Amino acid sequence: MSAADEVLDVVDENDRVIGRAPRGEVYARGLIHRCTFIRVRDAEGRVFVHRRTPTKLVFPSLYDMFVGGVVGAGESYDDAALREAEEELGVSGLPRPTPLFRFLYDSGGMAGKWWSAVYEVRCELPVRPQAEEVAWHAFLPEEELAARLAEWEWVPDGLAAYERLRTLRAP
Repeated sequence: MSAADEVLDVVDENDRVIGRAPRGEVYARGLIHRCTFIRVRDAEGRVFVHRRTPTKLVFPSLYDMFVGGVVGAGESYDDAALREAEEELGVSGLPRPTPLFRFLYDSGGMAGKWWSAVYEVRCELPVRPQAEEVAWHAFLPEEELAARLAEWEWVPDGLAAYERLRTLRAP
């Protein structure tokens, strides 16, 4: 089954399930669906940053400071966060990611809207990122990540989540 064939829950503006459709149809029709964003830190507190592969359906070849992805039909945000983090990092046995907040992201007509559940997790395991998802990766200190914001082209939904997280954590 291709990524475009994966069945997703379609939700409304209040995050209530109103139907199901294949991912390709959800994207093509701009239907609201659910995604997870997991901020991963290593034992030293550095943030996992990666560049997406050019074959990704949405935002190919852009940088991201979160791992994650779509929530499958009937799947909870919490289960999807753990599944996506382990898949993208190429690990098993991660602690369950801690939920932080949710927001409705609007791509401005590019790919519709999606409810975005933001999490964080510490990964002290050696990572082996999924080659189909991750073209490049590194754990960066927070200061270096902040410096790269103006230099690299970032996925816009991840950038929106990052800005919300920074605002939430501001003194």
